[in-house]
This record gives sequence, structure tokens and C-alpha cells, in this order.
Amino acid sequence: MEKLRELCKVINVQLDDIALNRFEKYMNLVIEWNEKINLTAITDRQEFIVKHFYDSITLLSCIDLKQGAKVIDIGTGAGFPGVPLKIVRPDIELTLLDSLNKRIVFLSDVVMPCIGLSAETIHGRAEDFSKQAKYREKYDLAVSRAVANLSALSEYCIPFIKKGGEFISMKGPDVEVELNSAQNAVKVLGGEVSEVKNLTLPDNSGRSIVIIKKVNNTPEKYPRRGVKINKNPL
Repeated sequence: MEKLRELCKVINVQLDDIALNRFEKYMNLVIEWNEKINLTAITDRQEFIVKHFYDSITLLSCIDLKQGAKVIDIGTGAGFPGVPLKIVRPDIELTLLDSLNKRIVFLSDVVMPCIGLSAETIHGRAEDFSKQAKYREKYDLAVSRAVANLSALSEYCIPFIKKGGEFISMKGPDVEVELNSAQNAVKVLGGEVSEVKNLTLPDNSGRSIVIIKKVNNTPEKYPRRGVKINKNPL
């Protein structure tokens, strides 16, 4: 965990001993439960620290996240990047959403109680919950490391964000083609691409952080059903 502390100092994120202890517990739980649930392909601890923890935390070097911000992690899987963000910034109000119930139960019943933090957990599809008044345009930040293309991700995520908020999509190094094909979708949904930050992780792998600002309200007819989103992107 000291490696994680040193890596974070480079991006001006300070981790105290409480945070490091939480990261240690979290990693142990994911590796232990991975045999039952299939949470991650990464089980080497040093690789885990870089590709799951540090990668997630780099978001905080890319945006100015206000105190008490409402954050939703869409397609959270084993909790990345949402749970690491919560460990570093316990002040945020975090929601974790995933379509696989086993993962959500793992996060709500095992991870969060063990590390002593709280988060709202939702089992379901993003396109269903963003239609509900409780969740629609209620978040300051939506984040996703999901592998869907940016056009589809925008339709899943942008409806959750309030006007003035941001959607961050964590992508690989070659994002230009996706960006070009997603321009119309982002605009129709009320967003605009404000910045793309290119990072190199300590293992020399590349990462693109696509930051989309919510400048207008999302039209009521979006998002569409998942089949339409994936087959006929905007």
C-alpha cells in the first residue's frame, strides 16, 4: 500500500493511514471473493494497485470535485472507480449501479461495511433508473469504466447528471474514433466534450479521461431501451 501512497503523491492526492487500511481490506475482499463471483481478471497485488486503485484515483487529478458532491458509478462491477473515490473522498455521496446483482450484494453487504463507509447501491439497468425522478439529473458527476462505446455510454450516463455537472468516461489511449462517432449523441443528450486528458499509468499503459459537461437538460425521450441504444447509437 505504500506504493499507492507514493504514486498518489505525484498527482497531489494525499492518502492517510486510514485510507491505506481501507484499500488493503478492499483489495483482500475482491481477491478472496473473486473465486466465487468473477470480479476481476487482475489478481496480482501490485498490478491490482496500479490498474484498479491508482487508475481510479487519477480522476481526482482531472476535475475539481466539490465537497459533498453526488457521484454515480455506472456499471461499477467490483466497485471501480467509485469505491476508491469514496475512500479518498469520504465526503462524497456515492451511488454504485450495476446490472449484476451478485456484484451489488458484494459491494453493499461485504465491502462497504468492512471498510466503514456507506454508499447507495442499485441493482438494475442504467436506462431504467435514469428515467426515475429520484435519479434523473440529480448527480454532479457520473463516472464509468465500462467497455461500451462512447455513444452508448453517453446515453446511459448523461441523463443522470444535473445541468452543470460532468460525465467522465475512462477509456484506453486510442479514443479519437469513438469521440468522433459520439459527437452527435453527446450533443443530443445535452452535453459537450470539454476536455480529453491523456495519462500514462506506472505500467506504461495509456488512459484517456473523456470529460463531458452537461450544458442542457436531456430530452425526456432519452435514454431509449438498451437494445436500441446498442444497435442504433445516436
